[in-house]
Amino acid sequence: MAKMMYRDAIRGTIFQEMQRDPRVVVLGEDVVGGMGTAGGPEAIGGIWSTSTGLYDAFGPDRVIDTPISESAIMGAAGGLALAGKRPVAEIMFADFIGVCMDQLWNQIAKFRYMFGGKSVCPAVIRMPCGAGYNAAAQHSQMISQFVTSMPGLKVVMPATPADACGLLRQAIRDDDPVVFLEHKFLYAMTGEVPDDPDFVIPFGHARLARAGEDVTIVASGMMVGYAETAADDLAQDGVGCDVIDLRTTSPLDEEAILDSVEATGRLVIVDEAPPRCSLATDIAALVAGKAFASLKAPIEMVTAPHTPVPFARELEGAYLPSPAKVAAAVRKTLEYR
Repeated sequence: MAKMMYRDAIRGTIFQEMQRDPRVVVLGEDVVGGMGTAGGPEAIGGIWSTSTGLYDAFGPDRVIDTPISESAIMGAAGGLALAGKRPVAEIMFADFIGVCMDQLWNQIAKFRYMFGGKSVCPAVIRMPCGAGYNAAAQHSQMISQFVTSMPGLKVVMPATPADACGLLRQAIRDDDPVVFLEHKFLYAMTGEVPDDPDFVIPFGHARLARAGEDVTIVASGMMVGYAETAADDLAQDGVGCDVIDLRTTSPLDEEAILDSVEATGRLVIVDEAPPRCSLATDIAALVAGKAFASLKAPIEMVTAPHTPVPFARELEGAYLPSPAKVAAAVRKTLEYR
């Protein structure tokens, strides 16, 4: 295994898939850098450095700098997929999903269904998301609740470099449209990544990041690390937590969640999005409906408040979930015996 950053795992996986399959193309705003010119200091591979070197290796026909138009990017990705390509499109900030909602929600997500299964739409839509960089309310939002609610889309939220690699490779090879949510704060995270060029992680299979008997903690994306930190701190006081990394929110591994809650009797859900109509409330409803008899305490949700993301560093820190908030929620469930 090689140790690498999360962003390098993404870039390396795209590179390998482009080598393997000539149908794979990359498009987005500034994915080359420097207005389509190869080389030089401007050819940085996007503002997140997740496509550096692709232009030099594969040229302008397969690595395409687009205009600043999310609707054009999303529409082109859908058209390319219908025409037999496997596009990997980048929306520079997930917050801008509203600009291309029709192309995603009414077109890409529904092509296979509306064509009676006679056509596939293997488009991967990468979206950097989340808060933590003091980028203010229009560039810091978690949009997982929106895309997860759209039938026809598969939604992925990797929490580690290895998962970023295995899930992205699965997404590129999948015949359905996939929204691939990359938390901006994870790009510099390092970890071991398998060297196998065919390493994939199937969708709909959660990862047990920590094992314990007292409380179940469910999280995804950056929140998994917070849940793991809280679980490690609680373990020093004799509290054992199952930490479930969802990996994908659609499909959702209901079995992993329900089996854990039936064993522990307590549930804490960690979600960066505001609580109304969120992934946290969805999972809470799932457990309340299918494992209510197993619960020993009310379900706790650790989420952002129902407010735009603040710009001020201190306010953004207060806005976000944290390991301390997760640990406090776990302890609250333990008050019920």
